[in-house]
Amino acid sequence: MKYIFIILGVLVLWVVFIYNSFVTLVNRTKEAWADIEVQLKRRYDLIPNLVNTVKGYAAHESSAFENVTKARAMALGASGVAEKGQAENMLTGALKSVFAIAEAYPELKANQNFLALQQELSDTENKIQSARRFYNGNVRDLNIKMESFPANILASIFHFSKMEFFDLAEGDAAQNPVAVKF
Repeated sequence: MKYIFIILGVLVLWVVFIYNSFVTLVNRTKEAWADIEVQLKRRYDLIPNLVNTVKGYAAHESSAFENVTKARAMALGASGVAEKGQAENMLTGALKSVFAIAEAYPELKANQNFLALQQELSDTENKIQSARRFYNGNVRDLNIKMESFPANILASIFHFSKMEFFDLAEGDAAQNPVAVKF
């Protein structure tokens, strides 16, 4: 009888430990996603300033600016990891076209405001990549734990669900160079 209580006690402690580890992983993943959103917000705030600076030098390139504005609006309105990833890929491609336009204007490339915005945007892109790696690492850990036996049994009992990676899809604009035509 004594051994049954010991076995039950160990089993209860094990369930509590596994449950708490799931809670920890889910919360770390949510925190990592919040970090991505902070950096994306910073990126969205920088884009209008960058576009306005470039517009002053290349006003006739309105389609590129419209594409950036549309992509930014889509990214701001996106919800969910997959939709946000797709919108971010479109925005990255649109931004590449603006930077390609800037290459054609030497006086713009020398403009201090443009250079500062370009540096800020580059720094933000690096922070987004870092936050994405941190988020995806947490998602990987959570998903592995949810698929591993016997934790997968408790995950289904307590209704924990797998989370999506924040990745670039194959063939997206962020992975391919943008063709700029003058």
